[in-house]
Amino acid sequence: MAKFTVFFKDKPVHSSIFESGNIHIGRDETNDLAVDSLAVAPAHAVVVLRNTPPLIKQLNSDFPLIINGTQHIETTLQDGDTITIGKHRIVYSSSEKFAASTSTTRSEDPENEKLNQELNNNVKLPEANLQVMGGKHIGRLIPLKKTMTRLGREGSGIIIIITRRKDGYFISMLEVNKEIKINGAELADQTLLLNNNDILIIDKIPMQFFMDQQHD
Repeated sequence: MAKFTVFFKDKPVHSSIFESGNIHIGRDETNDLAVDSLAVAPAHAVVVLRNTPPLIKQLNSDFPLIINGTQHIETTLQDGDTITIGKHRIVYSSSEKFAASTSTTRSEDPENEKLNQELNNNVKLPEANLQVMGGKHIGRLIPLKKTMTRLGREGSGIIIIITRRKDGYFISMLEVNKEIKINGAELADQTLLLNNNDILIIDKIPMQFFMDQQHD
């Protein structure tokens, strides 16, 4: 088994465990491990998980495969290795490191246990939406049900990420852009917790964030 944990700006986004086979990593949602970022190729890399250690291969020569700060075309993965893609990091954990936490109630890896608990607690959050407040799509609702929702136009430099975590919905952006504002103030390079009725300006379009108050 192998565990891959995706981080964005050092914040955990999601974690997946695989028994064996070919694990595809890329931007396209059909990948086994999808990373929603323009820095990631639609088909970026593949991990061959049949033997120990697993083998990772680059799939697109235009998108480098960076392992622990070094570029590779093909290499084996060791426990704790980090795959860096833009502002995302993917950390590999071997089966020896997390097997105890999946088979017993007491985990020998507190960090993995904490992350798994945080990811599981996401479902307890109230459902949230963005409502478009202007333009031709006024009134449209954008549900924020995914662990990570990306908004903006590719190629425009206006890409924001809304991450659903245990303690709320957090907004950040891939590249600093003055066109992105929260309640009239520039978001800049901050990661902010969204509050009910916050007004976002994204690509000159106003949107209101709100959570379902009926959620128990």
